Amino acid sequence: MPKIVDPVARREQVAEAVIAEIVENGLRSVSLSRIAERTGLAIGSIRHFFGDTREMMRFTLGALTQRALERAASRTLSADPATRISDLVRFSVPFSEQERRENIAFVEYRVLARTDRELAADIAAVTTKAKAAVESLLRDVLVGQDVDDDTLRRETLHLYSVIEGLCFSAAQQPTPLAEADVRAVAETFAARLGR
Repeated sequence: MPKIVDPVARREQVAEAVIAEIVENGLRSVSLSRIAERTGLAIGSIRHFFGDTREMMRFTLGALTQRALERAASRTLSADPATRISDLVRFSVPFSEQERRENIAFVEYRVLARTDRELAADIAAVTTKAKAAVESLLRDVLVGQDVDDDTLRRETLHLYSVIEGLCFSAAQQPTPLAEADVRAVAETFAARLGR
């Protein structure tokens, strides 16, 4: 009798192998044969779930995005406005080894998306959602202050750029960023808004 394979678990296994390949050798090294070697699966077994390398790569990008959203949803932001900004920054920057690996892979996808239209559309959708979440948080934090739409848009861009810069920097470092340094950057941003 043939072995019954859990399709969700198998896709996750492949996504983990893609992430590992990206971390070790870069996104352009991902291929069905490399992932088959990494997972110990036959290429045909992987093709059963993913038609080609591109589909496998797009699935992995979706998995990375979903994991980030689940992590964000599982964390509670402070009720204090300044602390809420600091929380958002700290929760966005990777500190655990798994978060670091996923961040490295996501940064690689973002870089490739610059020249790949299909990935560019996927990354643009993720970026739009992330910026909307940052803007929503800032709108709540700045309630009661005289802030026009242009100022809110610029502050959103500023905070999003701080988060993006820290994540990019974390992907380039051989060791995690120091949480105290990230907290200090976040608190400086929050204090500037509170003036």
